[in-house]
Amino acid sequence: MKIIVPMAGRGTRLRPHTLTIPKPLLPIAGKPIVQRLMEDIAVVCNDKIEEIAFIIGDFGAQVERDLAKIAESLGAKASIYYQDQPLGTAHALMCAKESLSGELVIAFADTLFKADFQLDRSQDGTIWVQKVDNPSSYGVIKTNEQGYITDFVEKPAHFVSDMAIIGIYYVKNGDALRDEMQYLLDNDIKDKGEYQLTNALENLKTKGVKFVPSLISEWLDCGNKDFTVHTNKRYLEYLHERTTNGQSQEKLVAESAKNLHSVIIPPVFIGENAVIHHSVIGPHVSIGANTVVKNSVISNSIVQQNAVLENVNLENALVGNYVKYQGKPSDLSIGDYCTVKL
Repeated sequence: MKIIVPMAGRGTRLRPHTLTIPKPLLPIAGKPIVQRLMEDIAVVCNDKIEEIAFIIGDFGAQVERDLAKIAESLGAKASIYYQDQPLGTAHALMCAKESLSGELVIAFADTLFKADFQLDRSQDGTIWVQKVDNPSSYGVIKTNEQGYITDFVEKPAHFVSDMAIIGIYYVKNGDALRDEMQYLLDNDIKDKGEYQLTNALENLKTKGVKFVPSLISEWLDCGNKDFTVHTNKRYLEYLHERTTNGQSQEKLVAESAKNLHSVIIPPVFIGENAVIHHSVIGPHVSIGANTVVKNSVISNSIVQQNAVLENVNLENALVGNYVKYQGKPSDLSIGDYCTVKL
């Protein structure tokens, strides 16, 4: 099994945080979004992941090393490919042409999910979906009475279905999908000005490939600051439930973290060597490694690594790495290396 991860977008709606790292490396409950996504896909697939192919922009050597470590943590080989122009989902995937073979999961790395199913690998292909209120903003699917997908429609102008494609796909025959996407590129076949994966899937369906939908329990978006903080909240709740039920051994509070006369309200994540001094933390807070919090109250927020916060009252905040902040209560989005005194 291989996972193909297109993640070349700049994440402009999450600036200033994405000025220093790509959006999929922002932390959710202490781990990068893309790592959480890969771990959850591995659980649903219930099989060894042999390779993870990351399709990125010009993100630099450190990002590539970080992605390699994520693949290695799952026992997989990391492959790095580059997309220089945003020409659509099929174009992005074809940047990883050499890895498009065999069984594939394609996962766009700006979303997380909760699923209560195991992947049925006897099917030709599976499209992960969720019901939405505004289907015109998404690619959607239609199904027949037998439960097979009959149509893929990209951002329909008129209602055809409320089953939105969340951006995760399983294909048993990756070679066939690669050939269909190559056909789109060779013949300059575009939809809404871009080369679309859904067009390649439609061509496969026309040739007899049968796709089925798998309905996820919850779709978590990381598109902007508020959505990312909400995703952190929900993911902490999942992890707390899993650890309470004995389904996970993941530690949410590092043993090296120091609690000095503070109150911790679960669910929270507190990273290695963090120091919490005379503060109230939680619920729904992630504190990164080596961060120091003094005389503060923080709820429903993400504070990244190596930050120093003192005399603050934060809610619904996203605070970057190496931030130094002394101040007043606020709904914040502070990028890396900022210093704020109020």
